[in-house]
Amino acid sequence: MALPPDKASEMKQIIRQQLAKMDVHGRIREVLAETIRDEIAPEHQQLSTDDLMKALRRRGIIDDVMKELKVVTDMNNQEVTLDPKPSTHFVDRQPPVLKKSDGSKMMDATTMLSICDPVHMVLIKTDMFGETSLVASYFLEWRSVLVAENRITNIAVELLGVGTESKVSVGVLNIRLEMYPQLNKILSQEIINTQFALERQKTAEKERLFLVYAKQWWREYLQIRSSHNTRLVKIFAQDENGINHPVCSYIRPLRAGRLLDTPRQAARFVSVLGYERAPVIGGGSGKQEQWCTLLAFLCRSKGDCEDHANLLCSLLLGYGLEAFVCVGTKAKAVPHTWVMTCGTDGIITFWESLTGHRYIHSPIHPDDPPLVEQPKPTYPYRTIGCIFNNQAFLANCQPSDAVEVCAFDLRDESKWKPMSEEAIKSVCSPGATTSLPPFPPLCASTIDAAVASNEIELQLRILVSEYRKDLGLTTVWDDQLSYLLSPALAAYELERTTSISAGNEEFQDAIRRAVPDGHTFKGFPIHFVYRNARRAFATCLRSPFCEEIICCRGDQVRLAVRVRVFAYPESACAVWIMFACKYRSVL
Repeated sequence: MALPPDKASEMKQIIRQQLAKMDVHGRIREVLAETIRDEIAPEHQQLSTDDLMKALRRRGIIDDVMKELKVVTDMNNQEVTLDPKPSTHFVDRQPPVLKKSDGSKMMDATTMLSICDPVHMVLIKTDMFGETSLVASYFLEWRSVLVAENRITNIAVELLGVGTESKVSVGVLNIRLEMYPQLNKILSQEIINTQFALERQKTAEKERLFLVYAKQWWREYLQIRSSHNTRLVKIFAQDENGINHPVCSYIRPLRAGRLLDTPRQAARFVSVLGYERAPVIGGGSGKQEQWCTLLAFLCRSKGDCEDHANLLCSLLLGYGLEAFVCVGTKAKAVPHTWVMTCGTDGIITFWESLTGHRYIHSPIHPDDPPLVEQPKPTYPYRTIGCIFNNQAFLANCQPSDAVEVCAFDLRDESKWKPMSEEAIKSVCSPGATTSLPPFPPLCASTIDAAVASNEIELQLRILVSEYRKDLGLTTVWDDQLSYLLSPALAAYELERTTSISAGNEEFQDAIRRAVPDGHTFKGFPIHFVYRNARRAFATCLRSPFCEEIICCRGDQVRLAVRVRVFAYPESACAVWIMFACKYRSVL
């Protein structure tokens, strides 16, 4: 198994603290000066890395550092590191677990050979308008560097397209791999080839057994009711490279660390990632099959409803909720996926990953007398065929697959037919050679929300002034009125995140005070998930109400615009814009 990113980060932090405590950098500088003065002849050129490492070893500095990184065993026989002093860097992670070693190395070549996780590389293209598109997704087998005599190897890989172009070459990428620190010994090519062959054989056998089981499970499901053949029960899905994976492998508990505080905030984050259906070549209303891996989805910051649902389900599982991805249809029998959570109190909640909205499911009982009042569904979903997460897959075997009449007692096998958890685990558990690589950790946003808000607002003012100038109108901006719009934008985002409306009374009171008697105020808020001011302005003009504000004519017309950017992980953002005007009413 590979060392998880959070464990590696903790280990680096401990090493940095130890280096600072022992003043290793200062001792290295002293050795370097001494070595240059005493050991290197004047006619020699620059000091090499090997010379420096030899000098450090002779003086025992390397051994001192490794010995200070103590490893002890806790009460559960787990090996943990001891921090010599309290850390000032707080990380929301578990204590790192390190293997005992002789102090001279952390991992040998044989151990590294057992790490089967590939390096996932994603190539995206960004146009002049900031729009991104996925070009290629490649899984690099890095272990060939273990046989390189000088710990360096060069690899040329052919990158193929994605989706409908998954068989078309997009170019060749030359990669240079270097192993550092250098291994004590290298492996032979024969050992590498044998390991790869064993892994391929093991993977093929697991996939074969799971496929045999899935076919048998499907036959049993169809025998329950012949109409099951038309239900959306999806066991496999193609990734961006056109490779089939069990749908459960697209889900894995994902912790957001300090980047997202609540499940609802996580739902808001997923909803501001762009929505884009996989392109289809040719006519017809068919939908292209493409479930993106998490890294590919995050790199291009947009994807289909399946990508959003998989990410949201993974985040909710990370928050300790019992979450599932639901596969079914919405209005007009359009295929759709969303997320469902099961509360300990039995409450079923639907989460729409494209909007962040939440819906409580209250089933309708068709057999009740006509006078009994039935709940009215507020969710947009019509049918449900199956649900799944990283550990479970269940198909709906109730007489009707209509969501409004479905009962979600998942332990009742007469209503939900489960797959074997052991079968799912054999191909979808983390570290399995058949599963997708580990999920990457979420990255903090690189967007400065205040700077981005000011830039977009300035660009919109210029665009509005030019637009009105073409109409023969002058433009006078009211800075105070623009500022007063800020609380409304903050309240809109809060409501989208928490479903709680707050602060409206103060906003309305401030506007009443800012608008004199006999004047009229109009405001138009709108929401975007991109920061292209010109594109946003063009969209706003398509609204008759917004165009009426921007093209306002009258006496003492004052215009206002306010922009508020809310930054989320992976540089996703929610952009709220409000145009407003006030003018003197003339009858």
